Amino acid sequence: MGSQGSSESMTPRQSFINALERKPPRGRAPHFELVFYLTMEAFGKLHPTHRHFGQWGQMSESEKRLHREDIADVYVQTADHYEHSAIFIHPNIPGEDETFRLIDLIREKSGDRYFIMMHGDPTYAIPDGHNMVEFTTWLYEHMDEAKAESARRTQAFLDTAERFAKHGGLDGYALCADYCFNTGPFLSPDMFGELITPYLAQVIAGYRDLGLYSIKHTDGNIMPIIDQLVEAKPDALHSLDPQGGVDIAYVKETYGDRVTLCGNVNCGLIQTGTDEEVIESARYCIRHGMPGGGYIYCTSNCAYTGMPLERYELIHRIWKEEAVYDDDGKPIWV
Repeated sequence: MGSQGSSESMTPRQSFINALERKPPRGRAPHFELVFYLTMEAFGKLHPTHRHFGQWGQMSESEKRLHREDIADVYVQTADHYEHSAIFIHPNIPGEDETFRLIDLIREKSGDRYFIMMHGDPTYAIPDGHNMVEFTTWLYEHMDEAKAESARRTQAFLDTAERFAKHGGLDGYALCADYCFNTGPFLSPDMFGELITPYLAQVIAGYRDLGLYSIKHTDGNIMPIIDQLVEAKPDALHSLDPQGGVDIAYVKETYGDRVTLCGNVNCGLIQTGTDEEVIESARYCIRHGMPGGGYIYCTSNCAYTGMPLERYELIHRIWKEEAVYDDDGKPIWV
């Protein structure tokens, strides 16, 4: 995994990796969003995931090149403007080779300035409402089959990761299977331990062996399964959802020496609270997440469509002014 230069000369990518490795911090805490959907309001450009390429095969090479360039530009412009340390890409042009091209283009435009990641989670997530009953019944009645499918999916993801590691340019994966409602996990802790934890640990270990980092994302109340999540040894947990009753202060005190924390400015307050409540939430995350390092500042989910841009810019300002370590690795407000 990536080596670090001196803190004075760290790129955003190096600062991000430094936090993932829980090394002594200096300078501003790293900052990113799993998704920043507000590109139309911020830059007048459609977010890459909102673009459809059903007619990709009919496009001329010139058209394809322009689309690739524009998508890469949006990712880099977002990171540049909001001083993110990482870019989470969402490939939606068909074909693995196109994802390679996207990674290469971002690297051409930004060098090694940003940590680049993509989705890479083979584990079972909460099913949607259309097949929840059928899926649940299948899990209970065909446990061995469900485990075999988990093993197959895990190996498939690792095979893909090996190709990406060989190609180069990708730093890691965000594992984005959601496991929890605000009231608790979809699966009981015991079932989670059978159907999720072994495969989550296997894929994380496999990524690490390939030199790739892992950030485990799940919303909701993770507290009944947080021990299992940490035991799977991801480099970081995202998003420590306060709307699910997750307190970053408790998580930091209990698990902060074992896993980096990402989060957790309250998206509900960003949407409907007062400016004062948003600022208080941002400061709570900074005060409790930063001490000792191993902290990455972000929202408790993502900058989703419909979030007021001015509120996102408010929490960005709080980060820029207050999420700073001194030369001894202490937050400036200590």
